[in-house]
Amino acid sequence: MPIEMLKGLPFSVDTWSSKSRTKRHHFLTHAHKDHTQGICIYGSYPIYCSRLTRTLVLQHFPQLDGSFFVGIEVGQCIVIKDPDGDFTVTALDANHCPGALMFLYEGKFGNLLHTGDCRLTIECLQQLPLKYLGTPGKEPKCQIDCIFLDCTFGQSPLKMPSRQSAMQQIINCIWKHPQAPTVYLTCDLLGHEEILMHVSQTFGCKIYVDKAKTPECFQALELMVPEILSEDTSSRFQLFDGFPKLYQRAEAKIAQARFDSQHEPLIIRASAQWYACDDGISDIESRKKGRCDQPVRDIFGVWHICYSIHSSKEELEWALQLLAPRWVISTTPSCKALELDYVKRLFNQHRNFNDPFWQLLGFSMDMESEVDVETAPDVVEVSTSALAKSNAQDYADNSQSTTSSFSICRQSNLSPPSKTAAPVTLFGRARLGLNGSYFKHEEKEPILSDENAVIRCSDELEVISLKKEEVVVEAGEALAVSESLDIMSKESLMRTETENCVFESAVGSSNSYNPSLRKLYRSMHVPVPRPLPSLTELMNATKRARRRL
Repeated sequence: MPIEMLKGLPFSVDTWSSKSRTKRHHFLTHAHKDHTQGICIYGSYPIYCSRLTRTLVLQHFPQLDGSFFVGIEVGQCIVIKDPDGDFTVTALDANHCPGALMFLYEGKFGNLLHTGDCRLTIECLQQLPLKYLGTPGKEPKCQIDCIFLDCTFGQSPLKMPSRQSAMQQIINCIWKHPQAPTVYLTCDLLGHEEILMHVSQTFGCKIYVDKAKTPECFQALELMVPEILSEDTSSRFQLFDGFPKLYQRAEAKIAQARFDSQHEPLIIRASAQWYACDDGISDIESRKKGRCDQPVRDIFGVWHICYSIHSSKEELEWALQLLAPRWVISTTPSCKALELDYVKRLFNQHRNFNDPFWQLLGFSMDMESEVDVETAPDVVEVSTSALAKSNAQDYADNSQSTTSSFSICRQSNLSPPSKTAAPVTLFGRARLGLNGSYFKHEEKEPILSDENAVIRCSDELEVISLKKEEVVVEAGEALAVSESLDIMSKESLMRTETENCVFESAVGSSNSYNPSLRKLYRSMHVPVPRPLPSLTELMNATKRARRRL
């Protein structure tokens, strides 16, 4: 699902919810169903999209009011009036599916590029104004503040062939199986029309599409390429719907042909999803998926061709190098932009947060701050649900830990973290030195009169830090260190055999402490501890016990 736009922006893109409905302007990049979910309920005027996208959406949702849509075509630039300031929108070809657009926004909020779903190529980037295009080693004259980027395959190391190369693989695969009586093409998605048209033109045959099984696909093909459609069920080339149960149906087709003693049909699936998914596969299957430059047959008899209408990670990195944006936000929540090397490098750069763009992200500063991906604790992941809540509260207050779509820095954490010490316990996990006081106190406090209080040695009792005479006790070692050691004469600290022992009998009196030390204990409203038994006495007691045994 696409993500909600930042709360400081006056428009939404590809989202149809109660949050996005509060925006004054709406944009639709293309007609895939995951980008139109909720449009019938929350769609409102104006919705900017291409004319073909409008037609396809109205085919899918005839109950939708067609007057909501405002047409914008590739290369067209329009100025949109808004109470917070007019802004300009330029439509660019997304190289994804028929009618798909990218949108370039320019206004007071900065320069933003929303790619929708895209397959970025040099032809796509050349549509941008030259001022936004850099060269290797040289940044563009005008920097894009943020790219909302399609990172569908941003985590995959696949080296995908171009769409033209993948289509040629399909043609070659068909040529190598002349004995196949039927060729089933799993190309029923919007964006695969180019494959069907190329196959039809190459072999001079029309393609049978079952109108009853795939009505939406038939309507789209009838609208865009009606000349390749056939109603003859015996046609050699037939459309094969990919879902549901593609592999079960493929196995059934092949098994039936073998049972009838006929040549097996050729079943081709043009998609990169099979190559990108590696869950529960064998090593042999995994090695097959590494070969994207030729058709690969799986264990079910389906031939796969790596045909992608989304950019590979390599293509995304290349595009980001040329555009050199200040920030990148993934539009696909399940795939993080942080997987891209370019985005990782952004964390190690000095950034000035005191400008309008960074304020859209929910924070600002009066001075530059360096963000380090390895050491800074202020890097947080913001999910789709977090983005949806951004209209109600600041991103800085959002601490949900769900699937991430992009990363920002919390305003509350832009300053160095406070040096708050961890809780300390007497005869337990003490971690403080003489300069690391955990509790603060005033010198002038009521003095307690109980001088004979008993202290229990356990982790539940917290150490009270002193200003100059301070006792530090290590876990498992009752070790007292203070400037009052001279006053305590020969009494030293010993290793306690247990942390939960109770000194019920006094081996010495608390009156042996320096008066100023006792006063400090009392000012903290805690009992004055009795001195630990001397090491000599304990050793003698141990010897006596051994003699008795």
